[in-house]
Formats: sequence, C-alpha cells, structure tokens
Amino acid sequence: MAGIVKFCKPSAIRSLLQRSTKIGCRHVCSSADLPETHQLLKETCAGFANNELIPTAGQNDKDHRYPVEHVKKLGELGLLCVDIEESDGGTGLDYLAYAVAMEEISRGCASLGCIMSVNNSLYLGPVKHFATPAQKEKFLKPFLNGDRVGCFALSEPGNGSDAGAASTTARLDGDSWVLNGTKSWITNGYESEATVVFATTDKNMKHKGISAFLVPKPTPGLTLGKKEDKLGIRATSTCNLIFDDCRIPKENLLGEPGFGFKIAMQTLDAGRIGIASQALGIGQAAIDCAIDYATKRQAFGSPISKTQAIQMKLADMEVKQESARLLTYKAALLKDAGKPYTMEAAMAKLAASEAATYIAHQCIQILGGMGYVTDMPAERHYRDARITEIYEGTSEIQRLVIAGALLKEFNMKN
Repeated sequence: MAGIVKFCKPSAIRSLLQRSTKIGCRHVCSSADLPETHQLLKETCAGFANNELIPTAGQNDKDHRYPVEHVKKLGELGLLCVDIEESDGGTGLDYLAYAVAMEEISRGCASLGCIMSVNNSLYLGPVKHFATPAQKEKFLKPFLNGDRVGCFALSEPGNGSDAGAASTTARLDGDSWVLNGTKSWITNGYESEATVVFATTDKNMKHKGISAFLVPKPTPGLTLGKKEDKLGIRATSTCNLIFDDCRIPKENLLGEPGFGFKIAMQTLDAGRIGIASQALGIGQAAIDCAIDYATKRQAFGSPISKTQAIQMKLADMEVKQESARLLTYKAALLKDAGKPYTMEAAMAKLAASEAATYIAHQCIQILGGMGYVTDMPAERHYRDARITEIYEGTSEIQRLVIAGALLKEFNMKN
C-alpha cells in the first residue's frame, strides 16, 4: 500500500478506511477474491465515493461544475497515476488496481471517473511508454498529484471512428513543428495543461504518416472552442482544440516520426479497460439506487422488492454487471501479465458499456416516475452511461475489433 499513500497522509487513509467499513454496502465486499492490496484500495475508494463524491455529484452535474477539489484529492490518493512507476513518482500499481479504483470513483461520480481515466490512460499512458527522460520531466512528473491534468487529442470533426484519417497536419520548420487543424471532443480541454496531439506528417503514407506530439497549454497558436453542452458527464469540460500555425519545439515529437497511429491504438487498447471500469461504476450505482428504492417503496401493503417483476429485473441487472466485471478484470490481468489483450479490452468495454445503459434503463423502470426526475440520481446514471458506448471507440467499433481478432485467429489455425 506504500504507493497508494504516497500523496496522502496515512491518517487520512485510515480515516477513509474506517468510514468505508461502516457503510456496509454489498458491492464493497463483493470482490472478496481480489488480492489484499486491491481489496484495501477498493475499500478506500469506496469510502471516498460514499462520503465525498455521491453527496455532490448531482449538483456538480446540474451546474456543469468541474470538481477541482476532488481532482486534487484524487492526486493526493495517488489515483491520477495508478500504473506509473514509483521511480517516476507514480503510485506503482497495476492495471487491475486501476480498474478497481476506476469503478469505485465512477460509482461516486462518473464525471470524476472520466477525468481520472483521461489523465491515467490517455495522457500519461502514451507519455509513460514513448517519452524520452527529458520529456517525462516536463510532461509526466508534474501531472501526477492533481495540480495538473492532461488531455488526448485524436478525434476530429470529420474523421469520427476513422482514427487514421487525421487532417490536422504538422510540418517541420527549422527547429520547430508547426501544427494546423482542429481536434474535437477533447475531455479536460479547458483544465488541462498539456495534450498529446496526433497529426499527419506525411500524407502519402496514410496512417503510417501520422505522428504524435506533446503540446503544452496554453501555447501560442492553440485556442479552445466553446464548451460543449453534453447529455451526460456534465461536470467535465469538452471542447475543440484549434491549431493555427501552432509552433512547438522539435523535441516535442513523441516517439518516432510515423509512430502516431501505433501510439494511438496502443493507448486506446489500455484506455478501454478504464472506460469499461467507468461503466461498471455507473452500472453499480444504478443497481444500488434500484435496490434501495425497491426495498423502501410500498405497494399493495409490501415493498415492491417482494414482487417477481422487480426481482426479475434486479437479477438480470446483476448478471450483466458481474459478467462485465469479470471480462474487465480478465483484460486487466492480461495486460498486467504482458499478454495480448486487444480483443479482451474491446469485449470488456462493449459488455460493460451496454450493461451500464441497460442497468440504468431498468433502474428508471423500477423507480417509475421518480426515476425520471432529478430528485433521484437514476436519470443521471442513464445519461452518464450513454457516453461509455461512444468514446474511445463506439460499440460498433468494438464489435469490429472482436470479429477481426476472431477471424485472424481462425485463419492462423487453418
């Protein structure tokens, strides 16, 4: 546990643990087979979610308010750099720990889970694997403790799921790269102080002509578009990054020229485990909401939880949730073991995101009219769940990834 307490006083961790053990929520101890470190991490994150995130998540959503104080606390707990090595100042845990923590934080607040996911997976992930030691000093180490967050600029207004069709360009001009183009749907766009940007450096090479760059924010030539008014995860900022002759030092190239597509795909593979975990958190929050309401709501002289109709819904919700959780853990364990996990990460994201939407839908059905109003969190869970089927590869893209892996495996055997 040394890594977890790196940015937090031990007394604060003990306080969180003491409070979490008093909660008694069923899901906190549902993963009893986790290693001790992971179980303690889960309980710590559950206490933080129960005591600090759940009470404020609804209002932050209504106000579109970026939860800056909670981001700082994530940094203090070491949750913004979970799998960054301790030698670089990170928490030094594995991806299973990241999945466990992401679920609990997202159960408390899906927006905060999204912010955590972007910094861990999309920003620090490629910097960790491809940055030089000098680049890490500037673009990794200052982004570990919650004082700063990063973002990831791959999507564009016209390329959608076609990540290899980057119209943003970068040309070498003396000792500088000059970037031009627009990146869209950038989470943490307003709050981030650096971004990983993908741009075409050789149009003739198509996806092999894409390179990755580290761009500090603010920087001359980079402006931000309007904040998007979104269906869900409304406590995050999402905007365009607009590059107009944006000049950055030559040494800000991440990896080698033409490595951009490879960096993006490797980053998204890992990121999908994080999004699956975020979806699990949303799904668990919806299950908890449904059970709490069903055991208190009286109809015909008894709680509605005693009716078979409600019990059938709860059973289906839990089966989808636990199935998705196991797929997510499998993908994380494969990554930690250094084994191929692209298909398993896609399966986890597909299963968990669609489960979250289904579970949130059924939660509203169980609550009836109360599920449709903002007095209860059910409608927020439904809105938050929808994005998990879209970003970091839509459900349709996940199916293509899975099918492609299956066909490749079949062809190799035959």
